[in-house]
Amino acid sequence: MIEISKFSGFPHNIWLFCAFFSWCLAQCIKMLIAYLKTKRIDLRYLVSTGGMPSAHSATVSGLATTLGITEGFNSPLFALSTVYAIITMFDASTVRRATGQQAAVINQIVRELFVQHRFQHKRLKELLGHTRIEVFMGMLTGIAFSAAATSIFLNKLQGG
Repeated sequence: MIEISKFSGFPHNIWLFCAFFSWCLAQCIKMLIAYLKTKRIDLRYLVSTGGMPSAHSATVSGLATTLGITEGFNSPLFALSTVYAIITMFDASTVRRATGQQAAVINQIVRELFVQHRFQHKRLKELLGHTRIEVFMGMLTGIAFSAAATSIFLNKLQGG
């Protein structure tokens, strides 16, 4: 049986907090960028994939940053989270991006070949991955937010 007391520290889990709110910040920045382009608020950007900045990169970079600051940049946890971040960011800018490009080609083929035959086709999502600059900006978002949040958290713990 699970003890309720095991969850009492959950609200103070700075590592989860920084990872999650790095993601939230990146998604809000995406929505703001879209608003500046279209002058319309589109809440779908809060849960979308692809775009500037990469929320995946922000999340894993935020986690690695917080672990580095709290556990030490020479700790096994920081090493593990950094490798995880590198794999995630590489995947976002290569595999997922290629998948999005393939979806665009398939959508174009279907439009051109099957439109006269009234072929029923659900359009494939094309914005899946990220450019390298989107990944880089996501990484900076996660690092900056998490460094600031962790600093504030540690300062409060020390009574400052």
